[in-house]
Amino acid sequence: MYRVLLVEDEEIIRKGIKNSIPWEEFGCSVIGEAGNGEEGVKLIEELRPDIVITDINMPLMDGLTMLSRTKFRYDYAAVILTGYSEFEYAREAIRNGVSSYVLKPLNMEEMKEALEQAVLESKNIYYLRQRNESAGDTGTLSLLEQEREKKIQDPLVDQVLAYITANYQNKITLSDLEQNLHYSERYISQRFQKALGTTIIEYLNRYRLQKALGILKEGGIPLSEVGWECGFGEYKYFNYVFKKYMGCSAKEYQSRIR
Repeated sequence: MYRVLLVEDEEIIRKGIKNSIPWEEFGCSVIGEAGNGEEGVKLIEELRPDIVITDINMPLMDGLTMLSRTKFRYDYAAVILTGYSEFEYAREAIRNGVSSYVLKPLNMEEMKEALEQAVLESKNIYYLRQRNESAGDTGTLSLLEQEREKKIQDPLVDQVLAYITANYQNKITLSDLEQNLHYSERYISQRFQKALGTTIIEYLNRYRLQKALGILKEGGIPLSEVGWECGFGEYKYFNYVFKKYMGCSAKEYQSRIR
């Protein structure tokens, strides 16, 4: 069962979500509830949920701050709840790895779709963790190759993959894809995840990581510059992603292969 944490300051909404969704049908169970971001941080650290569903606007600490403080340390899929006035915040959150968002007033069918996406991402996180533990760096690479070898029958997904291949060294956001492919960010994300079973951000991270592994094996580039060569940017973020997938820092990996 995928463990779900609900973070919402309005109790009536929080209880409504908890009681209206057939969690077991999605292979999920609600393991905790929080009324603000500070409580959410504590429960994420304590319970280690697979999925976090959170409001943006809450007292003491907002949802995006809570996610930024915990998502880099713990592997979980995130769904945000947002009003129209906070829509730009939601778009920015999607660009930074949130699985999906649901606009208020909540529509339970949209909530179910968002939960389904989060479950898919959780499956992918678990699969990557298992593969990396058992196969080292080959786990990350072989999974990426499997995705490439799938018979993609969606021309839009093919366009996304081609865009990533051509532009991975630069900053890529869902907004860039929207502008270049002329479809909405949400529509592109849904099509991609349906075809490959993973999010665009997740795929992009692993594609860049594959390039980074090649550079580290070849040598010749300072470790501090590898992240920039692969599109990760500054070393701190590159090293975070590297450690997340590889189980060791980039420096440790480099020492191991020399």
